[in-house]
Amino acid sequence: MSLSAAQLETLRQAAAEADQPRALLAAIGRVAAEAMGCALFTVMRFHEDAVEVERLYSTDTAAYPVGGRKAKRDTQWGRHVLTERKVFVGEGEAAIRAAFDDHATILGLGLRAIVNVPVVYADTCLGTVNFLKREASVSADDVATATALALIATPALAPGRK
Repeated sequence: MSLSAAQLETLRQAAAEADQPRALLAAIGRVAAEAMGCALFTVMRFHEDAVEVERLYSTDTAAYPVGGRKAKRDTQWGRHVLTERKVFVGEGEAAIRAAFDDHATILGLGLRAIVNVPVVYADTCLGTVNFLKREASVSADDVATATALALIATPALAPGRK
């Protein structure tokens, strides 16, 4: 993984802004687009009691509005990402169809690969940071970049943040 000095400075400045969570997530979305070709960036808060995720941020609010929720109870993706706290990489249409109920929307946007990174703090899964690409493949460098950017997003998912 390699972020440029300019990209790191963008993230540092965003973290210092008064509207820190939103500014930080917007900066992460811009850096993800530049660094890994991310075409859609979303952040979801995990509601463990309901086994649902709620969208806190999206770079495409028409297709994926803030506040939208997805049920993840009894799903393979939910077990993998939310319970086992493992990064999910989905490459190609078949992988997206198998993992996501909203696959028609994802594929309709021309997105063919995804990296979902669970954000874990103090042994609690706070949510996920999601990077979707038009290419049908994800490199090891993409996964490393996504993982690092998800760590930077952790404060935006802290309890009490909206």
